[in-house]
Amino acid sequence: MGETKKLLGLALILVGCLGGLGVHGRAFAQDGRPGAPPMERAFGGRMHGRWWDDPKLAQQIGLSADQQKKMDDILQQHRLKLIDLNASLQKQEAIMQPLMEAEQPDEGKILTQIDAIAQARAELEKGNARMLLGIRQVLTPDQWTKLKALRAEKKEEWGRDGRGMRRGPGGPPPAADGSGGPPPQPQME
Repeated sequence: MGETKKLLGLALILVGCLGGLGVHGRAFAQDGRPGAPPMERAFGGRMHGRWWDDPKLAQQIGLSADQQKKMDDILQQHRLKLIDLNASLQKQEAIMQPLMEAEQPDEGKILTQIDAIAQARAELEKGNARMLLGIRQVLTPDQWTKLKALRAEKKEEWGRDGRGMRRGPGGPPPAADGSGGPPPQPQME
């Protein structure tokens, strides 16, 4: 009996983590978080969504209109599949909820459902990686190098937390007034 309770407690924690990590919004985001899949980390930084449509960025890496169209086409080709894969994951998570909330949870059913959730999540991640790989393959090696360098510059400029706060000995960036301190906080009225 005690072993079953431990296993069910572990299953609850796992389900909470799976839900908390959620891939739902990540199907199209390339946010560079350490927990992000490798293909998302490869694009990382501040390059969310259709980053190739940014005229300044396109010019900086030498992206042609033809390459931008190819990337748009790749995105569109994968979009419906990713929507379906995301829906499949949400469905598997919805199936899990009543199993976990049951008065007498069925360990076998819960463990089977955890496997179904993990499989749905894996399929979504693979679909997303295929799309990102297709986009990556449109770039020349020189463009890829330039894109990585720009991403590294942005990470240095903005820090990893995205709020402009640098970590480590560098401290926060100078205030807008040039005083070297943190920017002033807005006054509440």
